[in-house]
Amino acid sequence: MTAPTLIQPGSFLTLHYRLSGPHGDIINTFGGLPATLSLGNAELAPAIEERLLGLSEGQHVTLDIPAGEAYGERNPDMLQWVPRQLLEQFGDAQAEYAVGEVVEFPAPDNQGRYAGAVQQVKPDAVLFDFNHPLAGLPVTLEVKVIGVL
Repeated sequence: MTAPTLIQPGSFLTLHYRLSGPHGDIINTFGGLPATLSLGNAELAPAIEERLLGLSEGQHVTLDIPAGEAYGERNPDMLQWVPRQLLEQFGDAQAEYAVGEVVEFPAPDNQGRYAGAVQQVKPDAVLFDFNHPLAGLPVTLEVKVIGVL
């Protein structure tokens, strides 16, 4: 009988995972298709990837990650007012914004997207929080490793 394959840097993984904070799940694949990802490609936070190292196929674990370790501390500079004129230029001119809604934006270099949660709405601007939703919070990670290549 061969030993199970262990997760190591660069491993390609198939797994189910649930990432949650104090207010509930952020992502949960247990009810659907498993996720596939490559360790080391910034698909998961470094603190999360580090905790996957050494796990083996078939393992099912729940890990608690202390506040601020998985996604950093909250950064007050990531709260930014965005003028409506700019929102109209890069999005839907008729868009309505509601507190709590998450809005995606093109990155300045057009090489991806980023998201911000609406905090306040004024006639001429919207306040967005560009911190990760779990920044500064404790995180629970449940993982069931299905395959490791």
